[in-house]
Amino acid sequence: MSFKPGEVTAEQALEIGQELAARWTKGRHQYVVAAHTNTNNPHVHIIYNSVNLSCDGKFQDFKRSAIALRRVADSICLQHGLSIIEQPGLSKGYNRAEYFGGEKPQSARDRLRDIIDASFPAGKGFEGFISAMKSAGVEVKRGKHLAFRLPDGKQFVRCRSLGDDYSEDAIRERIAGTRTVMPNKKSVASITPVEPPKPSLLIDIQAKLNQGYGEGFRQWATVYNLKEASRTLIFLQENGVTDYDSLVQKTEKASASYDAIQDRIKSAERRMKEIEELQRQISIYKRTLETNRAYRAAKNKQKFRDANESDIILHQAARKYFDSLGLAKLPTTEMLKQEWAQQNAIARGSYGRFKKARADMIAWRTIKDNVNRILSGPRVTHREHEIGAR
Repeated sequence: MSFKPGEVTAEQALEIGQELAARWTKGRHQYVVAAHTNTNNPHVHIIYNSVNLSCDGKFQDFKRSAIALRRVADSICLQHGLSIIEQPGLSKGYNRAEYFGGEKPQSARDRLRDIIDASFPAGKGFEGFISAMKSAGVEVKRGKHLAFRLPDGKQFVRCRSLGDDYSEDAIRERIAGTRTVMPNKKSVASITPVEPPKPSLLIDIQAKLNQGYGEGFRQWATVYNLKEASRTLIFLQENGVTDYDSLVQKTEKASASYDAIQDRIKSAERRMKEIEELQRQISIYKRTLETNRAYRAAKNKQKFRDANESDIILHQAARKYFDSLGLAKLPTTEMLKQEWAQQNAIARGSYGRFKKARADMIAWRTIKDNVNRILSGPRVTHREHEIGAR
């Protein structure tokens, strides 16, 4: 069961997954629900025991049960105000990345090809290429087959497995200028206009060199910084920012907006948990009320307590919990349900804005850090220095 990015937290995904498991098994089977956040879209996995709780029967699957399960899941999502796939029957060849609003992550092989393409130092030959690869953090294994491993890679990847233009012989030919490589088809601009990428942080080249990075890295990072500086300037022009003070104000505004929405969500979720705990304590209190009354009226209290100690302790703990909240009168179940629904609506209504506010905050902070580096610090504190003139 998956959700669109930003619509639910991991905790809420877990709660909805538990609701689906309970409704699907009708409370007759044990189940385990796990929420995963290792992808862009939060999702849950459900495992349930085929043998029922009374151990006298098994879960009976039926024809097209997957469709029925999907309908139950869609019903729960709609009740919580969440998105569903409107036409699942048209999902042949379906692009998950498009539906979940994100781009397909770049594969390790694509990343290696990009690094290789950027690591051809002019006039340095094959050894210069190897040095540039190492400077970029790639581990090199030379032998019968040339292979590379990314800093976060699990295993080496042979060059020849990356394609005809990336074998060791092809790389040597490219360095010698006897082989020309056409741009990757994935890199060719689409007819459909796309939003230009937001700038990334500039690299502190000197700090990296001090850490042992080589000349190949310097060449690559210099070109990278020039591109990011251009994107930074374009971003500022498109957003009408011409002086540093205005940039600071917009960055602070974006951060404040993000913090406000985050605080709103946290406050609502915190209150929802408080209500859930209060409901639990009220349920315990009511369930053990008669036992506690009988205990107070018993002539032999010790004997009665020995026989009913668990309920008596739970009842007294519930009373202490109410006292800690200063409750003179317990709220009704209906009142608590209404308040929980209100807080839930507040949280749900803020999730979409939270994602956008977070992206805006990160973008403006990145731009501000880049401008600080471009303008070399102290000079940017004076208002008369205009960003557009730099």
